[in-house]
Amino acid sequence: MKIAMWSGPRNLSTAMMYSFGARPDCAVMDEPFYAAYLAATGLDHPMRDAIIASQPTDPAMVADLCSRPDPQGAPHLYMKHMAHHMLDGFPLDWTQDCVNVHLIRHPARVVASYGAKRDSVTDADIGFAAQHALFDRIGGLVIDSADIRADPAGKLQTLCAAIGLPFDPAMLHWPAGGHPADGVWAAHWYGAVHASTGFAGPEGPLPDLSGPSADRVAHAMPHFNALAAHAL
Repeated sequence: MKIAMWSGPRNLSTAMMYSFGARPDCAVMDEPFYAAYLAATGLDHPMRDAIIASQPTDPAMVADLCSRPDPQGAPHLYMKHMAHHMLDGFPLDWTQDCVNVHLIRHPARVVASYGAKRDSVTDADIGFAAQHALFDRIGGLVIDSADIRADPAGKLQTLCAAIGLPFDPAMLHWPAGGHPADGVWAAHWYGAVHASTGFAGPEGPLPDLSGPSADRVAHAMPHFNALAAHAL
């Protein structure tokens, strides 16, 4: 089975990759289209040069890699993808052979978390419109990161049942320090999850944002609400 997990940044996506990576029957892949996205857009992201050097920049080549079984022979392959990396013209036909799942998080939390890592945040950076458009195009399941943090065992059992995969309690814990499949950008983005050994507990009240940050949230909310209506 191939699982394509789609999200925006700061959505619990790395913890979910570690969760599936803790299964002995599952290999994982970390944002394989990131270098292709940066090369096509020219955007100046943290560690841009290292990212471009670490992955293929031809989206057709990346799509081919995503269409193949795990080279080490694992029965299941979990792919962590950012929805906004899939630019117009990037191949999507390979997703037809995947179980597509869309991981969401409230925009206020995403904006606050992303803003702590970068000086400015745009609508495109957090990817809610791209994720909504992708869901409309390829369909799939939706799961809210808040529900996972509130009840990791229960919600992962629900997700596994929905995708036809037996739940494994190993998904609830992973070793501290990262995963061998981490992208090179992990040094900038993955500090908190590298210090973790499992899912954090429920989040507190929504952050109180103002100015441009509040604008980002307002623009993202219709897309988030449309996806949340389908959540498991």
